[in-house]
Amino acid sequence: MTQALPKPRAPWPDYAAVWRWHFYAGLFCIPFVCFLAVTGSLYLFKPQVEAWLDQPYDHLSTLQTAAPSRAVGLALAAYPGWTLHAYELPGGPQAAARVILGRDGVERRLYVDRGSLRILKSVPEDGRLMRMIFHLHGELLLGDPGSAVVELAASWAIVMIVTGIYLWWPRGAIGLAGVVYPRLTSGKRLFWRDLHAVTGVWVSAFVLLLLFSGLPWTKNWGGYLKEVRHLAGVASPHQDWTTGRADEIAQHKALDRASMAGMSPMPGMANMPGMAPAGGEHAEHAEHGRGRRDGLHLAPEALLALDWVEPTVAALDLAKPVLIAPPSRPGGSWSARSDAQNRPLRVDLTLDGASGQLLSRTNFAQRNLIDRIIGYGVAAHEGQLFGWLNQLLGVVIAIALLAISISAGVLWWSRRAAGVLGAPMPVGAPRFSAGLAAIVIMLGVLLPEFGASLIVVALVEHLVLRRLPRCRDWLGLRPA
Repeated sequence: MTQALPKPRAPWPDYAAVWRWHFYAGLFCIPFVCFLAVTGSLYLFKPQVEAWLDQPYDHLSTLQTAAPSRAVGLALAAYPGWTLHAYELPGGPQAAARVILGRDGVERRLYVDRGSLRILKSVPEDGRLMRMIFHLHGELLLGDPGSAVVELAASWAIVMIVTGIYLWWPRGAIGLAGVVYPRLTSGKRLFWRDLHAVTGVWVSAFVLLLLFSGLPWTKNWGGYLKEVRHLAGVASPHQDWTTGRADEIAQHKALDRASMAGMSPMPGMANMPGMAPAGGEHAEHAEHGRGRRDGLHLAPEALLALDWVEPTVAALDLAKPVLIAPPSRPGGSWSARSDAQNRPLRVDLTLDGASGQLLSRTNFAQRNLIDRIIGYGVAAHEGQLFGWLNQLLGVVIAIALLAISISAGVLWWSRRAAGVLGAPMPVGAPRFSAGLAAIVIMLGVLLPEFGASLIVVALVEHLVLRRLPRCRDWLGLRPA
């Protein structure tokens, strides 16, 4: 009797199973992908939009002569109980001073005419147009819960792209049509299929970069990264990005406390070298520091240090915007930094308030490796790493994502049968392998929200959905 030969082991993972993963990931992600593509495209042009919106305050007709401490003092007098977070270096001789104040975790930006000493405009930082788009893009204007939703969508989008590349991989294809370039004249079905698959594979690497470079800003993944870095001993003492809305508010409150402590005058400060000369303009500052009766209760003596710090920082010609911040303790050093969106151009400075002398300078290249990698990724994500070409590339990727999403919707709707969701049907019993399990576990560790959601989905499917006949048939699941 001839013994039957065992069937050869089929390659893994199963094509139909990967298709189902791709389908469900896409069904969840596509609305978010479209939303993020639109809001991200708008945010790419933040420098141009903000320059256009601030144009009336950058070309003032009055002579800009007042010292920085007077502009800041005027802002503080207009908002009692608020503290100085930063003074933004004016972009030119006709530009208004920008003073950023804080209170209870909220920041407010004031535009001060340095010629007439008038407040021209006051706006909450989160009320500025591009700041609102930033929060729309990163957290749906919902704070930390919105950040968690965006992170979950980004995690599943990574799965969607990886499975999409697997499905695109040529299997017996003849020629490059439908693989490298779309077949535009072979009927509607092939047109939409190729538009989806070919466009997707061309932009997949760029989209993965965008997704991974955006994760450090999210509440959970960003906190996860911070904890891993802390355990590995490579955490930065001053991380220059926030991880969710709560972290941003906490940082603002820390600035409130630091500014309040640092701007408290020390005994004898008025007699420090350079702080209160006997006559001239700075003697007038000292008068303002003691308080005037004309409503312009400007600044304590400690604030006069800004007048010595500002020329030193201006002479260094750092990438704009440049922010000067007060010390965190009485008599401490002032700090300044370039807050450029092209993060490799960023510089951090410490300065002596009594003399304006530069004490230390930290360039981007001196930061640790992880911070530099994230910095390059975020600069590319925001379209600022290599100028307008970076912005153009970002717009092209956004358009490609919209095309992929639209074509996916058309393919799904045209293929689905009436009365069912239209998910690819399972073929045979599921096959498992150590390799596939390792990949899923690795993704679950790398993307914790994906791992947690996968466990929840698997439990709900096994314990609930497969046991409800109508729901099971509509979703295309096997019986329990």
